[in-house]
Amino acid sequence: MSRLPAIDRRSDPYDADRPLMLRCACGQDHAPGDHPTTATSVEEASRDFVEASLVKALFPHEPLRRRFLQAVGASTARAAIASLLPVASLQAMAQEQRPPEKKDLKIGFIAITCATPLIMADPLGFYKKEGLNVQLNKTAGWALIRDKMLSREHDASHFLSPMPLAISMGLGSTQVPMKVATIQNTNGQAITLHVKHKDKRDPKQWKGMKFAVPFEYSMHNFLLRYYLAEHGVNPDTDVQIRVTPPPEMVANLRAGNIDGFLGPDPFNQRAVYDEVGFIHILSKEIWDGHPCCAFGVSEAFIQQNPASFAALYRAVINASFMASQPKDRELIAKVIAPTQYLNQPETVIAQVLTGKYADGLGAVKNVPDRANFDPVPWQSMAVWMLTQMKRWGYVKGEIDYRQIAEKVFLLTDAKRQMAAAGWKAPEGAYPRFKVMGKEFDPARPEAYVKSFAIAKTA
Repeated sequence: MSRLPAIDRRSDPYDADRPLMLRCACGQDHAPGDHPTTATSVEEASRDFVEASLVKALFPHEPLRRRFLQAVGASTARAAIASLLPVASLQAMAQEQRPPEKKDLKIGFIAITCATPLIMADPLGFYKKEGLNVQLNKTAGWALIRDKMLSREHDASHFLSPMPLAISMGLGSTQVPMKVATIQNTNGQAITLHVKHKDKRDPKQWKGMKFAVPFEYSMHNFLLRYYLAEHGVNPDTDVQIRVTPPPEMVANLRAGNIDGFLGPDPFNQRAVYDEVGFIHILSKEIWDGHPCCAFGVSEAFIQQNPASFAALYRAVINASFMASQPKDRELIAKVIAPTQYLNQPETVIAQVLTGKYADGLGAVKNVPDRANFDPVPWQSMAVWMLTQMKRWGYVKGEIDYRQIAEKVFLLTDAKRQMAAAGWKAPEGAYPRFKVMGKEFDPARPEAYVKSFAIAKTA
């Protein structure tokens, strides 16, 4: 088979010695994607053409482009432009109407209700509709989720929403650019305590207790720390916080290894179901509408498989739309309960998704938005996560909050896919919100970090 070169030297946007001409490598005045050749070469050529077009838009005057490249070099220029523009995402947009380059995909997930859209998309046929054969791989813990993405054993993954930020920054792992395509769920967590602590509802009584969270780079860790500190309890010195895989939390509570956990459902409700714990507070009472888990991929996957990424994106967004409808929650509970997915009693999952639940204290509550499925990856959410990483010493020194948030959280793409799925795409990128009554201004992250009386000591 003959192969068309991606784009010839005349169209290399980072070659300072030649003019940038947006032509096909064959020399004719048409886009590379219009050239009759193999699918693989078309995709490569079209990706190059998108990037060349972006550079041409930034530097419409040829002498200016050449002076810039001569001053900084091709590698620096490529990195600088990639940090400012969603090149990979725009390339994916250009390719998304093509058949998936890779139809057989492996997606990692943890067996929790936070992953509802990713999971339900399998039995309800959302992946098949997009021409994808998806293998959902149930994974034991978040460190393994991270490692399987880094090794490319998984093509895409259920993530804790701070994880792609941490991995992209090289925190706790090799530094690899990751992207948050959607938020999988909002709310849907709780602080659950052992039944022996029913008389200790004031967090000030918790000093000396042991708590579990699923991972260091998790909203669970950050929300628990925030909640404790707001009640005058230093999470680093007054209590112990242990990383525990979610499926092991109830067993550790039952055995007395921990006094409580801020964890994902269905395990808060399972602790009540097993009569070993009670729900002290829902996470929505700490921050109503907070993100928890995400659907993410590596930047390399988007670049190498833009049409597959677009198809996967559509499947997950459409599943999220269905999951957001209260009328469908009982059906969803039924389809995600089986062994290969959550492996939990259907009644436990239904209590979480419908919001009609027993709290373990003798009451039955009705909180319809106990768990929600709003997929918008707001960049202000990413900035808040970064402030908590800074506050608790997970990252040192200066942070370019805005640049990291915009590079990792694919907000524009999510809005576009939401609109296509029938949602009214929201406006803006940096909405403010309140955490335990305190407003967060994403434009002033450093001031926010410095505003807390309790933070990581040196």
